Amino acid sequence: MKKAILFICILISLFAIAYQLKPTKHIANALVVESNLVDEDSLTIESRVNVPKGYKRVEYAKGSFQDYLRGYNLKPFGSKIINYDNSEYYWQKGHIGILDVPVPKNGLQQCADALMRIRSEYLWDNDRKDEIGFNFTSGHYCSWFKYAEGHRPKINGNKVTFNKTASSNHSKSTFYKYLNLIYMYSGTLSLYNELPKIDSTEDLKIGDMLIKGGSPGHIVMIADEIVNEAGEKRFLLFQGNTPAQSVHLVKNLEDSTLSPWYDLKMNSKIPVSNYTFGSSKFVRFK
Repeated sequence: MKKAILFICILISLFAIAYQLKPTKHIANALVVESNLVDEDSLTIESRVNVPKGYKRVEYAKGSFQDYLRGYNLKPFGSKIINYDNSEYYWQKGHIGILDVPVPKNGLQQCADALMRIRSEYLWDNDRKDEIGFNFTSGHYCSWFKYAEGHRPKINGNKVTFNKTASSNHSKSTFYKYLNLIYMYSGTLSLYNELPKIDSTEDLKIGDMLIKGGSPGHIVMIADEIVNEAGEKRFLLFQGNTPAQSVHLVKNLEDSTLSPWYDLKMNSKIPVSNYTFGSSKFVRFK
């Protein structure tokens, strides 16, 4: 009798261990292929991802930042996430597209940096260069215009002063040197403190960012937006990462029937690829 009881106890223990070790829904869904919503032959965000039944894309003005992001070029389907040192990122199951954004070999272009680059390149390409500028984590504002005129920061802890120490140079190569400076001294914390907050998901639009400001923190950007007749919105997200790597359009690993679209909610737990936002907050570029 004792042997029988011992055998039953062992079986119960084995089942308990097996249950604890089973793949989570988050990881299991990473293997699901969203064949009806992903067009593998297409090379822009808008054309790569189809709209679920009952939804339509929210319209934006041609030439707007929202239109720019929606039409962003993607590399061929199946392209891998590559780190700044040309190695493959260890996990390739969380994305359905790689944005055509070069990754500098210096390792500086991490999550917030990639989004600041995309925003800055949009402003550059649309002759709005005077709007390019970001706060350092110290709170000091660093504009592209001042940098192009030769002003450089002298940084001593949290004290920053700007002095004209270089010749005026408004070239594209100098612009990317400016961005490298921004990558060094700005990040998720500075963006969270600097940018306007969004208080309702009803107000979210393409280009807005889901953010956890901190050191470390994380940030992702809304790449597309759809709505149904009930006014319910769904969104696509893309991200850079640490280490600096390919910017990629992410799957929704929590809902394979909706993926890669997301149902975003305020102050909620939102898993995005290999990171989980514990209490979602959103910001918008000025």
